[in-house]
Amino acid sequence: MSKVQGAQKKNISSGTASGGDFLKVTNIETLYDKITALKGISVSVEKGSIVTILGANGAGKTTVLKTIMGLLEDQPEKGKIIFDGKSIERKKAENLVSLGISYVPEGREVFPELTVKENLKMGSYTRKDKKGITEDYERMIGYFPVLGERKRQLAGTLSGGEQQMLAIARGLMSRPKLLMLDEPSLGLAPILVGEIFDIIKEINKEGVTILLVEQNANLALQIADYGYVLETGRIVLSNTCKKLMENEDVKEFYLGVVKEDSVKGFKRYKRKKRWR
Repeated sequence: MSKVQGAQKKNISSGTASGGDFLKVTNIETLYDKITALKGISVSVEKGSIVTILGANGAGKTTVLKTIMGLLEDQPEKGKIIFDGKSIERKKAENLVSLGISYVPEGREVFPELTVKENLKMGSYTRKDKKGITEDYERMIGYFPVLGERKRQLAGTLSGGEQQMLAIARGLMSRPKLLMLDEPSLGLAPILVGEIFDIIKEINKEGVTILLVEQNANLALQIADYGYVLETGRIVLSNTCKKLMENEDVKEFYLGVVKEDSVKGFKRYKRKKRWR
């Protein structure tokens, strides 16, 4: 795939990159049946920024995104979600797309029996501006040239990396103000992960605010402005990504940096994290 710098330099968001709480999630609690999955989560995302949520499997990262996106019925149980000055908790997902939120789920979830081009067109289903849709389609091909080469191919026959590119491009076809990405590096070869993250940075430079859920903490902290660490449904730590990368517990438990060796030469981990 060609470098991101070859893509057209044009703002694909209807918003501008300025400061302020663009998305503000306050004390939300989300239930699965009678189990509390999120326990008073608060997250703020400034316009024009990249914010990442880190955590192990089962911590609740995907649940945060699904709660914001209105994909969990009658949730959140408690709390407020404000996007671009509007209260959106418990709103339907299709209404949030029209407001300017796009969600790229974990596992890609492309339409396997539609072609690549048809998948991209589906991403613009809420729009009526045919000229703008055509321009954005060409822009996505600029980001991901392989999609142009495969435009008539069924999405289900693409490789995992190509499906991830298609999922991100489809999410951008709605011209979102806020793009939420759930584990975009999952299952990809290292070279593809680097390309995907380069494109995420470029998308952000063009004015799209990004909320990123990612297990690859090292990459996420390198590209994001602010980060949250989520464990068992609670935010246990938050700071600028620079500060998080300097935090001893983050370095050990999320970045794999361990200072001490045992006398037998094995890595020796702390018994517990400081935030517990």
